[in-house]
Amino acid sequence: MKRNRLLAFGLMVSIAALTACGGSNSEDSASMTESIAPTIELEDFFKNPERTSYQISPDGSHYSYLAPYENRRNIFVENIETGETKRITSQTDRDIAGYFWANNEQLIFMRDDGGDEFWYLVATDVSSGEEKVLTKADSVRTQIIDDLEDIPNEMIIGLNKRNPQVFDPYRLNLETGEMTMVAENPGNITGWMTDHDGKLRIAFVTDGVNQSIMHRATEEDDWANVITTNFKQNVSPRFFTFDNQNIYATSNVGRDKEAAIILDLSNGEEIEVLYENETNDVSGLMYSRKDKKIIGASYYTDKAGRHYFDEASKARYDRLTKELEGYEVAITGYTKAEDKFMVRTYSDRSLGDYYLYDDSTDELKHLANVSPWINEDDMASMKPISYKSRDGLTIHGYLTLPKGMENAKNLPVVVNVHGGPWARDRWGFNPEVQFLANRGYAVLQMNFRGSTSYGREFWEASFDQWGLSMQEDVQDGALWLVEQGIADPARLAIYGGSYGGYATLQGLVKDPDFYACGVDYVGVSNLFTFMNGIPPYWKPYLEMMYEMVGDPTDAEDSTRMASTSPALNADKITAPLFVAQGANDPRVVKSESDQMVDAMKSRGIEVQYMVKDDEGHGFRNEENKFDFYRAMESFLGEHIGTVEAEEAATEETASH
Repeated sequence: MKRNRLLAFGLMVSIAALTACGGSNSEDSASMTESIAPTIELEDFFKNPERTSYQISPDGSHYSYLAPYENRRNIFVENIETGETKRITSQTDRDIAGYFWANNEQLIFMRDDGGDEFWYLVATDVSSGEEKVLTKADSVRTQIIDDLEDIPNEMIIGLNKRNPQVFDPYRLNLETGEMTMVAENPGNITGWMTDHDGKLRIAFVTDGVNQSIMHRATEEDDWANVITTNFKQNVSPRFFTFDNQNIYATSNVGRDKEAAIILDLSNGEEIEVLYENETNDVSGLMYSRKDKKIIGASYYTDKAGRHYFDEASKARYDRLTKELEGYEVAITGYTKAEDKFMVRTYSDRSLGDYYLYDDSTDELKHLANVSPWINEDDMASMKPISYKSRDGLTIHGYLTLPKGMENAKNLPVVVNVHGGPWARDRWGFNPEVQFLANRGYAVLQMNFRGSTSYGREFWEASFDQWGLSMQEDVQDGALWLVEQGIADPARLAIYGGSYGGYATLQGLVKDPDFYACGVDYVGVSNLFTFMNGIPPYWKPYLEMMYEMVGDPTDAEDSTRMASTSPALNADKITAPLFVAQGANDPRVVKSESDQMVDAMKSRGIEVQYMVKDDEGHGFRNEENKFDFYRAMESFLGEHIGTVEAEEAATEETASH
């Protein structure tokens, strides 16, 4: 996908306006108590936003957004000139996760059934609301390769219908639904890229551990190798240069941090280094299709950062941030003429606002508050922190303390481990973090070794370290909080989803007396069954996974994996456990949770198990989210309790 608006597919962006936290008079215990946030209804944190995911049509005549209908997120469209609004989708079983304008008459969204992740495309007509399923087939997954912005009625997609392990590219006619295969995947191609004319010119090839970029001058020519690297070295083409001869890319070849470069397709060498950041990887590049020029590079430290190459684009961004002073600002979409822009403000304490900016008139129009029932003055601040691991690495993360308890001591803490694990936590509004803080818990999030954006060395430090030094990084964060006097060492809980669920289980195994309880959400429990049960479309990466996690057929790896598989070491767990699982999860299949729960029950250890039959890898339907977080609230309250607001206020007043 080549346009910024496509990057929103499947993403829930939780962002909003930043205002100052309310203070209190340390000499006035009544005002101190008032600074404690009121208890907010659970549903307010997790119900569907009032309006979100705003997009603008290519011609700028309409904008669209997602809003609830029958408790599910559906697409609504508004005529900018007349203000007429109508709902054009009627999904009632699952939320629409993301969508985009294919042209001025059609919107495209992707959906699956019950969380099975066999994604398929649905087109909906803006005028009539008629929906047309384009790509659904049993056990087939759809990828979007290029929306073909300049060919309004076509797009290029990938389907694994011929071979479940690999995707062949097809040119799809949006009017007729007819598909024509553009190339046949020989079995080792993991991705494709088009040039600015919509021609399929780049293929990404792997043998499991080595990656190659293949190129052809035209769709009639044979493929030729451009560059081959081990998977630890990354060259990520972003888009072609505007003469369609070379490519803009990010690369860490010969360096630790990924830099923005121009790559020569004739020899695989760097023509120019455009930008590199000293502390973090360059994560993306922005360009103007209309003006045929590169705009800037993006990166992420504690917060999002941008480096602009284009002065006009920088001036536009500076103009917006000046008017929206004190807010983080993101441009999330634009018209084909690049004269109207969707703008979103965000912070750690609110779900945010959308604006429409008209560049030709310099007018900024407010469109909507995403969740107006959230009062950001009642929300807690998410503060960047860092600490040292026991072997000397700097671990970055975020600490959220309950509002009004910023100076309180001995708080109950939820250690929240992110999934991936090759991902990272980011600054912004996180509904579950705010919910936990509102219930009186401090929440610690950490980007343990292996987390992305910190460079190759930090990433590689995680290899073969599931349950070992990766787990120690998590515990070291909790120990740091205890040393600071913030955490009550008797009231530490660990919680996470996916890899974070694995870290929860392994935390209870590795240090049975450290955590008072754990919450495992769709987490891996057995490294052997997990590796053997990965979806077929992950199979091309299996050799890479063996090197990063462990090879079950290797004696040394197998011994280590056995010692770090929680389900095989459940006899070490003494703390209460709550497990939640989607029955249709294709990544961490239900048997991962079943075997963990069975192992716990056989030993008489308390375990609470929630399974949702209509969910996959994480719960999306809001009633299921309500059930999960309601059960979590009760579970945590029973096992680590919370500090009462009055007690915390009294302690803080005394400290002054």
